[in-house]
Amino acid sequence: MLNPQITDFMTKWEAEWATLPPGATPQDRRAHFEVVAANMALPKPEGVDDSAEHWVESSSTAGKVRVRVYRHDSGGRQPCLIYSHGGAYMQGSPETHADITARIAAWNRQTVVSVDYALCPEHPFPAAFDQLCDVARWCRDNAGMLGIDPGRIAIGGDSAGGNLSAAVALALRDFGFTGQLLIYPATDFDLTRPSMIENANAPLLQTKGMPGVNRMYVGGADNEHLLTTDPRVAPLVADVVSGVAPAFVAVAQNDPLRDSGVAYADKLRAAGVPVVFDEGLGLIHGYLRSMDYCDDAVVKLEKMCAWLAGVNARVTA
Repeated sequence: MLNPQITDFMTKWEAEWATLPPGATPQDRRAHFEVVAANMALPKPEGVDDSAEHWVESSSTAGKVRVRVYRHDSGGRQPCLIYSHGGAYMQGSPETHADITARIAAWNRQTVVSVDYALCPEHPFPAAFDQLCDVARWCRDNAGMLGIDPGRIAIGGDSAGGNLSAAVALALRDFGFTGQLLIYPATDFDLTRPSMIENANAPLLQTKGMPGVNRMYVGGADNEHLLTTDPRVAPLVADVVSGVAPAFVAVAQNDPLRDSGVAYADKLRAAGVPVVFDEGLGLIHGYLRSMDYCDDAVVKLEKMCAWLAGVNARVTA
């Protein structure tokens, strides 16, 4: 089942990507994605200031990391979401995902810190993971400058960014994140799951390129064991997930990664972690990019925003 409103989005998306030459490198894809995202960008919602950028010191092998801040102009001490974009660990930026982050800031009257984490193949694991851990600490330490409440910091992201967010939430479970927003996340790298087979040739994301991307993320074949052993790479393999922040896990019916997200939601619930789960009926991987075409994509982001507002409200209650 595919939501019929996705079709027009896919027509436009595929036309934009059709101009990428065959044999493109990760760097080529990265540059092309910036153009595609700009061509398909939605108007920035009113009430959001996205002019602030900062370079955060990091112990990562990749060094400093840029963050772009999306802040509602209502002022005051706002809740914060640290957001990590998708892009198969090799592409994407705060700018390619501004349609999402600016709307979260606008609709929730809050601040979103969008992280331009280090990309592969130049900077394999653990470069991006380490940067995100340092960004979380930086947000808390600089809450006054950012105008955020250090007691109301959530973490989240989509696809590869959902993987990174889940991994950081696990590693920093004592940090006190109010929640983790995991949007069509990869929480492990099991290519035998039913959704991988059913949706092998699904729109936007296919399984054929996954082995190479996964290998690239961990820095080559010699490190492939990390895909099944290290919870900083695959959060689903963690022995213990109890005590981690409450989660909103959103998957999509027509997505190879669907069952990975389902399995992580189930594991969190079994450990007593509060979970809100959205099965994304009729939707595809990356569906938040289709908000200009698909009404349900807008509804889903509104639901995520309502959940974020709820977990932040419980902190101040």
